[in-house]
Amino acid sequence: MHATAACMEAVVIDAVVFVAELLGLPLVPPYSEASSVQHVLQGVNYASAAAGILDDSGGNFVGRIPFNQQIQNFETTVARIAGAAGAAAAADLVARSVLFVGMGSNDYLNNYLMPNYDTRRRYGPQQFADLLARQLAAQLARLHGAGGRRFVVAGVGSVGCIPSVRAQSLAGRCSRAVDDLVLPFNANVRALVDRLNGNAAAGLPGASLTYLDNFAVFRAILADPAAFGFAVVDRGCCGIGRNAGQVTCQPFMPPCDHREHYVFWDAYHPTAAVNVIVARLVLHGGADVVSPVNVRELAGM
Repeated sequence: MHATAACMEAVVIDAVVFVAELLGLPLVPPYSEASSVQHVLQGVNYASAAAGILDDSGGNFVGRIPFNQQIQNFETTVARIAGAAGAAAAADLVARSVLFVGMGSNDYLNNYLMPNYDTRRRYGPQQFADLLARQLAAQLARLHGAGGRRFVVAGVGSVGCIPSVRAQSLAGRCSRAVDDLVLPFNANVRALVDRLNGNAAAGLPGASLTYLDNFAVFRAILADPAAFGFAVVDRGCCGIGRNAGQVTCQPFMPPCDHREHYVFWDAYHPTAAVNVIVARLVLHGGADVVSPVNVRELAGM
């Protein structure tokens, strides 16, 4: 748990695995498989598919673990370490760890934009972004209360260009309207990081936070894919229908050839090749992508 300690549901979850690898850490196990204290000492992945900041996001998917439950699992992990090594040692270990938190995309894709939810009728775009930011602030405070001191907080990527959203257009184009929905949330998260960073009065004494601009990363890749080694940006490597995004990848479904040339793996998620790029930017990137510091600098604080 020297650097990459924990990661909660994010567009960067797979990127976190690559960050750990670049830092020389072993594969970060999922919480469900971290059966001993020894397993958690190099990091734990608490992520859950379809989970959101709001407990009811992703309700169409059985078995998802909302962010609040993920935090409870983190608290359980800290208690297990304290039971084995003592409270002081556990507090030191957790404080030196880096927590990756990347939430929000499912609150849009699997809540606000879903026809079986009434969220969009109840909240305008800015109201919903404000609701998410307030909840996220409380959740970060809870992680801080469990001992977390170093945080990477990621914004939402360009969800208007994922294959499942493109597939809703007969022309298979990105949806500017969907991207515009998430921009207020990203602005709120950046402002939240700035407000909480090292600000004892804000309730997170001793905390250091940095913001990962996922939206900027994905827009840069989509604007000039060849510069990043990609050839296919408008369809998933594995999926069915328009843009291979109307039905996402299913078990035993054959994927595309040359997946390293694709930006998207399925209807929703980027490929490993994209996650490697994100991981390198998280670790070594400048303030235009990760600010005020990158992860290597954050881990050294």
